[in-house]
Amino acid sequence: MAAIDICGITKSFGRTEVLKRVDLDIRDGEFLTLVGPSGCGKSTLLRIIAGLESQTGGEIRIAGAAVDHLRARDRDLAMVFQSYALYPHLTVAENIAVPLSMRRLNAARRLPLLGPLLPGTRRITAGIRAEVMATAAMLGIGHLLARRPGQLSGGQRQRVALGRAMVRHPRAFLMDEPLSNLDAKMRVHMRAEIARLHRRLGTTFIYVTHDQAEAMTMSDRLAVMMEGRILQLDTPDAVYDDPADIRVAEFIGSPRINLVTTRLAPSGRLLLGDRLLALRPAVPGLTPGTEIRLGFRPEHADLVPADRAALSGRVSLLENLGSDLLVHLELDDAAGGGTAVVRLDPARGRPAEGEICGIAMGPKPLAFGADGARLPLAAAPAAEMAHV
Repeated sequence: MAAIDICGITKSFGRTEVLKRVDLDIRDGEFLTLVGPSGCGKSTLLRIIAGLESQTGGEIRIAGAAVDHLRARDRDLAMVFQSYALYPHLTVAENIAVPLSMRRLNAARRLPLLGPLLPGTRRITAGIRAEVMATAAMLGIGHLLARRPGQLSGGQRQRVALGRAMVRHPRAFLMDEPLSNLDAKMRVHMRAEIARLHRRLGTTFIYVTHDQAEAMTMSDRLAVMMEGRILQLDTPDAVYDDPADIRVAEFIGSPRINLVTTRLAPSGRLLLGDRLLALRPAVPGLTPGTEIRLGFRPEHADLVPADRAALSGRVSLLENLGSDLLVHLELDDAAGGGTAVVRLDPARGRPAEGEICGIAMGPKPLAFGADGARLPLAAAPAAEMAHV
C-alpha cells in the first residue's frame, strides 16, 4: 500500500494543454475516483501516474519518493484497462500467472523443455500455481482456470484481468474505465465486486470513469475533473450535496440538477421573474440586478398548486421507472423558459400531461454566481420557505 502525491502536473500535446497544474494527494489505502466527461484529462493523468505517459511538468511521488525517473514496470503499480488485454492462447490460470512468471522465472526457466529440468523451477512454479489458485478463489473464478478467454463472458474476463493485477501485490491499483465494455446488469454487479475487493485488500485504488453511478457507489473520495483541472475533491455525499461549482452540480446527479435564473433584488433577496423568493445570498458586495443561478435536485422538489409557488411549469412528459415517477415540465417565462424534472413516488398518483403545476424547490436550493462558483444562501424563516 502507498500514498500517491500528484504535484503540479501539467501535460501538453503540442500547443494543446490537457492537464493544467493538477495537485492531488491520494491517501494510503483509499479508493479515489477520477470522474469527468470525455476529454477532461482523467485517463491522461492515470497514464502519467502509471508511467505510461510522461508529464510536461510537475512531479509524481509514491510513498514519499519521486518516481518520475522510473519506468512503468519499476513503479510497482498494477493497471487494469478498458480492454482486458488477455492473451487469447493462454488459459485463465496462465494469464493470471504471467506477472509472477515474468518476475520469478528467468528466461531459461521459462523455456518449455529446458525450464522444468533446472533446479528450483518446480518449486517456484508450484508457488506461482498456489498464488494463482488463491487469487482465483477470491474472485470466484477457480472453476474457470482451464478455460481460454474466448470461452468467457465479459464479466469473467474482467475478473481474470483483476486477478492478473492482484497476484502482483502492487502498491496501488490503477483502473481505466474497466467496466465500460460490460452490459448494464453486469456493470452493477462488477462495481459491487470491485468495492468489496478494495475493502478486502485495503490497497490504494485509483479509478477512472465517466459513469457517475460507478464513482458515487465505490469511492471514498471523488476528484471531479473538467478541462484539465480538478474542480472538486471530496466525498461522494459532499460532491452531490455541496457542489463547489455549477459544472460539478450539473455533471453529478441523474436526472441532472434543475437550474433557473434569478436576479438580486434591492432588498438582498432573490427575484424569480416578479416573484420575491425567501432566499438571500450570504455574500457581501453583490449589486442589485446581479444574475444568480438557482439549482434544486429533482428528488428534493415537489409539485404543488400553481398559485402556491414562485415557479411553475406545464407537464410535458411522464416517465414511470417503477420505483420513481419522473415528471418533466416546461417552465414558465418567469424562470426564463427551459425545463425541469421532479422525481415523485408513483404511489402518490400522477399529474396529467399538459397540466400546469407549481414547483416547490425544497429546503436546500443551491446558488451559483455568474462565474459558476457556489454562493452560500442565508437561512430563511420556515414561513417564507413555504412559498419557495
